[in-house]
Amino acid sequence: MNKTITEQLDKINRQLMSRSYKLTAQREATVRVLLENENDHLSAEDVFMLVKDKFPEIGLATVYRTLELLAELHIVEKMNFGDGVARYDLRSEDHAHMHHHLICTTCGKLAEIKDDWLLELEKRLEREYGFTVADHRLDFTGVYHACKSNECQRARKAVS
Repeated sequence: MNKTITEQLDKINRQLMSRSYKLTAQREATVRVLLENENDHLSAEDVFMLVKDKFPEIGLATVYRTLELLAELHIVEKMNFGDGVARYDLRSEDHAHMHHHLICTTCGKLAEIKDDWLLELEKRLEREYGFTVADHRLDFTGVYHACKSNECQRARKAVS
């Protein structure tokens, strides 16, 4: 079930309040941008540019501080997909763990895997090592078939 942005904002506001933080206008603008662009894995600069469109007086440092706070509170996940840029992804309340990603090293396309394929592994870790997994995230890097085909075609053209 997809919740409305207002419902998601209310939930995040409750999470902040439970930790003695307020959902200030600047924080709300930042969270709203993340919610409106939830499939885009935005960098802090991307978030800043989108927030600035609606909230011109906001500063980059405020957006950075807000994103870091949201990451610290596990509302968002701070990630790096190997390109040296920190990106922010909302955590889903529907899943106990962060979702996983497929990252194409050729075209940079990013796809999300919502299914949690690691539950059996978690149970085994608990059983065999006495280790309880609190969270996990898995990123697969590789090349999509379409990119391989294009790569091969480009290589053939270069040789010809």
